[in-house]
Amino acid sequence: MSGRATYRNGVKVSEHHGAGEWATERVALLLLMPLGVWVVSSGFTLAGADYDTVMAWFASPLNAVLAAATAVVFFGFASLAWKVIIEDYIHKPGTKALLIGLLNLICFALAAASVFFIVRLALGSAPLPAGFGV
Repeated sequence: MSGRATYRNGVKVSEHHGAGEWATERVALLLLMPLGVWVVSSGFTLAGADYDTVMAWFASPLNAVLAAATAVVFFGFASLAWKVIIEDYIHKPGTKALLIGLLNLICFALAAASVFFIVRLALGSAPLPAGFGV
Protein backbone atom coordinates (compact mmCIF):
# COMPACT_ATOMS: atom_id res chain seq x y z
CA MET A 1 0.00 0.00 0.00
CA SER A 2 1.22 3.51 0.36
CA GLY A 3 3.88 4.09 3.02
CA ARG A 4 3.44 4.99 6.70
CA ALA A 5 0.11 6.20 7.98
CA THR A 6 -0.03 9.86 9.05
CA TYR A 7 -1.71 10.79 12.33
CA ARG A 8 -2.96 14.18 13.50
CA ASN A 9 -4.10 14.50 17.14
CA GLY A 10 -4.08 10.71 17.46
CA VAL A 11 -6.43 10.24 14.47
CA LYS A 12 -5.34 8.71 11.19
CA VAL A 13 -5.40 11.24 8.33
CA SER A 14 -7.29 10.10 5.25
CA GLU A 15 -5.14 9.37 2.22
CA HIS A 16 -7.97 10.36 -0.17
CA HIS A 17 -7.14 7.48 -2.49
CA GLY A 18 -10.78 6.50 -2.87
CA ALA A 19 -12.31 9.93 -3.46
CA GLY A 20 -11.98 9.69 -7.24
CA GLU A 21 -13.54 6.23 -7.34
CA TRP A 22 -16.37 7.40 -5.11
CA ALA A 23 -17.10 10.35 -7.41
CA THR A 24 -16.93 8.10 -10.48
CA GLU A 25 -19.40 5.67 -8.89
CA ARG A 26 -21.84 8.51 -8.18
CA VAL A 27 -21.58 9.91 -11.71
CA ALA A 28 -22.11 6.43 -13.19
CA LEU A 29 -25.12 5.92 -10.93
CA LEU A 30 -26.58 9.27 -11.97
CA LEU A 31 -26.13 8.28 -15.62
CA LEU A 32 -27.68 4.85 -15.02
CA MET A 33 -30.89 6.26 -13.56
CA PRO A 34 -32.29 7.82 -16.75
CA LEU A 35 -30.71 5.08 -18.88
CA GLY A 36 -32.43 2.48 -16.71
CA VAL A 37 -35.80 4.17 -17.21
CA TRP A 38 -35.10 4.20 -20.96
CA VAL A 39 -34.19 0.46 -20.91
CA VAL A 40 -37.40 -0.44 -19.05
CA SER A 41 -39.58 1.65 -21.35
CA SER A 42 -37.85 0.16 -24.40
CA GLY A 43 -38.38 -3.33 -23.02
CA PHE A 44 -42.11 -2.68 -22.64
CA THR A 45 -42.23 -1.20 -26.13
CA LEU A 46 -40.50 -4.20 -27.70
CA ALA A 47 -42.27 -6.90 -25.66
CA GLY A 48 -43.99 -9.22 -28.11
CA ALA A 49 -42.61 -7.43 -31.15
CA ASP A 50 -41.57 -9.37 -34.22
CA TYR A 51 -38.01 -9.67 -35.53
CA ASP A 52 -38.35 -6.88 -38.13
CA THR A 53 -39.67 -4.44 -35.53
CA VAL A 54 -36.77 -5.14 -33.18
CA MET A 55 -34.23 -4.82 -36.01
CA ALA A 56 -35.82 -1.51 -37.02
CA TRP A 57 -35.61 -0.35 -33.40
CA PHE A 58 -31.89 -1.19 -33.26
CA ALA A 59 -31.35 0.46 -36.67
CA SER A 60 -32.23 3.81 -35.09
CA PRO A 61 -28.91 5.53 -34.27
CA LEU A 62 -30.33 7.04 -31.07
CA ASN A 63 -31.43 3.64 -29.73
CA ALA A 64 -28.14 1.98 -30.68
CA VAL A 65 -26.05 4.73 -29.05
CA LEU A 66 -28.17 4.71 -25.89
CA ALA A 67 -27.99 0.90 -25.67
CA ALA A 68 -24.19 0.94 -26.08
CA ALA A 69 -23.83 3.77 -23.54
CA THR A 70 -26.00 1.86 -21.08
CA ALA A 71 -23.85 -1.25 -21.44
CA VAL A 72 -20.56 0.62 -21.00
CA VAL A 73 -21.75 2.65 -18.00
CA PHE A 74 -23.35 -0.41 -16.38
CA PHE A 75 -20.25 -2.59 -16.65
CA GLY A 76 -18.03 0.30 -15.49
CA PHE A 77 -20.25 0.81 -12.46
CA ALA A 78 -20.36 -2.93 -11.75
CA SER A 79 -16.57 -3.09 -11.93
CA LEU A 80 -16.18 -0.28 -9.38
CA ALA A 81 -18.81 -1.76 -7.06
CA TRP A 82 -17.25 -5.24 -7.08
CA LYS A 83 -13.79 -3.69 -6.60
CA VAL A 84 -14.99 -2.12 -3.36
CA ILE A 85 -16.36 -5.47 -2.20
CA ILE A 86 -13.08 -7.22 -3.01
CA GLU A 87 -11.03 -4.54 -1.25
CA ASP A 88 -13.23 -4.78 1.85
CA TYR A 89 -13.30 -8.56 2.21
CA ILE A 90 -10.10 -9.91 0.63
CA HIS A 91 -7.07 -9.13 2.77
CA LYS A 92 -4.18 -10.91 1.03
CA PRO A 93 -2.55 -8.36 -1.30
CA GLY A 94 -1.71 -10.91 -4.02
CA THR A 95 -5.17 -12.44 -4.06
CA LYS A 96 -6.77 -8.99 -3.97
CA ALA A 97 -4.72 -7.79 -6.96
CA LEU A 98 -5.47 -10.98 -8.91
CA LEU A 99 -9.21 -10.74 -8.29
CA ILE A 100 -9.36 -7.05 -9.17
CA GLY A 101 -7.42 -7.70 -12.38
CA LEU A 102 -9.73 -10.59 -13.26
CA LEU A 103 -12.77 -8.47 -12.45
CA ASN A 104 -11.56 -5.64 -14.69
CA LEU A 105 -10.86 -8.08 -17.51
CA ILE A 106 -14.31 -9.68 -17.25
CA CYS A 107 -16.15 -6.34 -17.09
CA PHE A 108 -14.14 -4.98 -20.03
CA ALA A 109 -14.83 -8.11 -22.10
CA LEU A 110 -18.55 -7.95 -21.32
CA ALA A 111 -18.74 -4.24 -22.19
CA ALA A 112 -16.80 -4.78 -25.44
CA ALA A 113 -18.97 -7.76 -26.42
CA SER A 114 -22.13 -5.77 -25.66
CA VAL A 115 -21.03 -2.87 -27.84
CA PHE A 116 -19.92 -5.26 -30.61
CA PHE A 117 -23.30 -7.01 -30.73
CA ILE A 118 -25.26 -3.76 -30.48
CA VAL A 119 -23.30 -2.41 -33.46
CA ARG A 120 -23.99 -5.65 -35.37
CA LEU A 121 -27.70 -5.30 -34.66
CA ALA A 122 -27.67 -1.61 -35.59
CA LEU A 123 -26.01 -2.38 -38.93
CA GLY A 124 -28.47 -5.19 -39.62
CA SER A 125 -25.81 -7.89 -39.85
CA ALA A 126 -27.13 -10.13 -37.06
CA PRO A 127 -28.44 -13.42 -38.48
CA LEU A 128 -31.46 -15.21 -37.10
CA PRO A 129 -30.67 -17.89 -34.52
CA ALA A 130 -30.91 -21.49 -35.78
CA GLY A 131 -34.47 -22.73 -35.95
CA PHE A 132 -36.11 -19.31 -36.35
CA GLY A 133 -37.45 -17.72 -39.48
CA VAL A 134 -38.46 -19.13 -42.80
